[in-house]
Amino acid sequence: MNNTRNPLLKPFQTPYHSAPFHDIKEEHFLPAFRELIRQAEDEINAIVNNPEPPDFGNVVETLAYSGAQLDVVSNIFFNLNSAETNDEIQKIAQEVSPMLTEFSAKISQNEQLFAKINEVYNQKDQYELDSEQLMLLEETYKGFVRSGALLNDEDKETLKNISIELSKKSLQFGQNVLAETNNYFKHITRKEDLAGIPGAILEQYREEARDRKLEGYVISLQYPSYIPFMTYAENRDLRKELALANGKKAFSTNEFDNQQLIKEIVTLKQQKAVLLGYENYAEFVLEERMAKSPDKVLSFLNELLEKATPYAQKETEALKSLAKVDGISEMQSYDHAFYAEKLRKLKFDLNDEELKPYFRLEAVLEAVFSLAKKLFHLEFKETQDVQKYHPEVSVYEIFEEGQFKSLLYTDFFPRKGKRAGAWMTSFRSQFRKDGKNHRPHISVVCNFSKPTADTPSLLTFQEVTTLFHEFGHALHGVLADTRYPNLSGTSVKWDFVELPSQFLENYCYEPDFLKSFARHYETGEVLPDDKIRKLSDSKNFMEGYQTLRQIGFGLLDMAYHTKAAQLNPESNTSIKDFEDQETTQAQLYPVNPETAMSPSFSHIFQGGYSAGYYSYKWAEVLDADAFQYFKDNGIFNAEIAAKYKMLLSSGGTKDPMELYIAFRGSEPRVESLLKRAFG
Repeated sequence: MNNTRNPLLKPFQTPYHSAPFHDIKEEHFLPAFRELIRQAEDEINAIVNNPEPPDFGNVVETLAYSGAQLDVVSNIFFNLNSAETNDEIQKIAQEVSPMLTEFSAKISQNEQLFAKINEVYNQKDQYELDSEQLMLLEETYKGFVRSGALLNDEDKETLKNISIELSKKSLQFGQNVLAETNNYFKHITRKEDLAGIPGAILEQYREEARDRKLEGYVISLQYPSYIPFMTYAENRDLRKELALANGKKAFSTNEFDNQQLIKEIVTLKQQKAVLLGYENYAEFVLEERMAKSPDKVLSFLNELLEKATPYAQKETEALKSLAKVDGISEMQSYDHAFYAEKLRKLKFDLNDEELKPYFRLEAVLEAVFSLAKKLFHLEFKETQDVQKYHPEVSVYEIFEEGQFKSLLYTDFFPRKGKRAGAWMTSFRSQFRKDGKNHRPHISVVCNFSKPTADTPSLLTFQEVTTLFHEFGHALHGVLADTRYPNLSGTSVKWDFVELPSQFLENYCYEPDFLKSFARHYETGEVLPDDKIRKLSDSKNFMEGYQTLRQIGFGLLDMAYHTKAAQLNPESNTSIKDFEDQETTQAQLYPVNPETAMSPSFSHIFQGGYSAGYYSYKWAEVLDADAFQYFKDNGIFNAEIAAKYKMLLSSGGTKDPMELYIAFRGSEPRVESLLKRAFG
């Protein structure tokens, strides 16, 4: 291919230099990656061959700004692989991932480059570096050491090969989960089999059937389809069937089975950690987290486990009492959502379907925008001038006091080429260079119920909090104001990154704020006060159960990354047995011998949460403490909002605890979380 015609290799002639999606074809990616890797290597060679004495500017700072276009194209490609993939993109990903891993290893193991970094690092006291420059130097030096710069040549080669294999296997893990999710659907022709399912959900199932050219109804394993079924379906046999299908994702003896892949991934991570001088992979990861060590994480999780277990047991006993009325002597995990919804209805006279008409997607999105305006003076304007990767995507220009701040892409509905879940990501990072502030391009991707022929997209309250959660991450990116791209936005310690997202969820439970947007999509009626009060009262409903569930995931994650010796690929150790053994303390229902969640645990085997899943609960301590500060002084307090904005805009330029104390005036208190959760 003629590279001069490749849109990924030219300056983007688009508004804000946004991705030219309409011009990009799949065949452009591989040539672009090859050329941009070559260009980035030239930039590295220029640093290495610079005859001037090494200093902060011509080594560390120049390195931080290198490979900018490669980063942009990587973001475009891998975001498409998550949100709008196909067989060809997945095939390209299998080729590109090891290329990028090898390139990264080549940089981090470049002896001449590291020698210059090391010289600058050892003479840092001679430079007049500000705190951000000092952080960049520290992070750069540590990054090289943690990538094997101090290893001998043989070990460097081994480490490079391990990293390449890990990138391939992690990618394959995610592709297997996506395939298993897409391959299953339940076709139902008898309406009586769907007793209990609300009308709007039935219409959704009808639409899914029509899309597949079938009569009747279709339920899939996509969350907007699966979760309502498990919550409302009275047919227990069908609930069991769907739960088994969901629990068997990538846990069957077929081409998409992830069990052996888990052993290989865990073993490779252990080998990497040992090669770099650590006892296990968790120790390696946690050195760069707020938590610092596996012992600290396990102590934190076990403390929460002890506090939450009595509440969780009491909650599930209440559900079991309801189930007994229906003749169920031994309640199973696939009964939980159904009876939890029943109890919620009895206790608070609330159910999701009753609330959904008040949460039209567009109104909730407008509420999120208005919140950002109140707290941070941000204005959102939808634009048709920026190219999109799918017709369902919307794009917004964000301004602060008339100045352009960021682009925001939103993508809300499930598709065959989109992985499950919800996430925030970016197409361009923010950074300052040569007097110009390069602003970010942020994306929020979710899987909410699509509008039907008769109704707009209506959200469950959980989906409302999900949108606020991801928008909290987005604000971390939008408000970024740092000098270097690798310290910008969400480039912070992993157990700090969930603070902005979980913090914003708190506003969903504030009565006055809820009234501002919770209106019936047909009548315009504001959500009644009694329902708002019940919603607020129900905030901690099943909190004990949810806490134990999260702790179980966290303990399992830590076990995989501290006990890899038990999972040698040649061993007969069962992934299922290992999972059951490590989560037994957090189990509240009988374990199903036919299912396992590890083979679809994408957070730790495909995403970035390896030895870091605990961070969801860790960040809850931060967000509970931070929001209490607002509650005590007014949830829109301008002075506190300005301090919080400073925390967000600072990205990774300072230690997160230092940033938090500057905002709050003290370290976070676990009591804030316990008080919020259990009173």
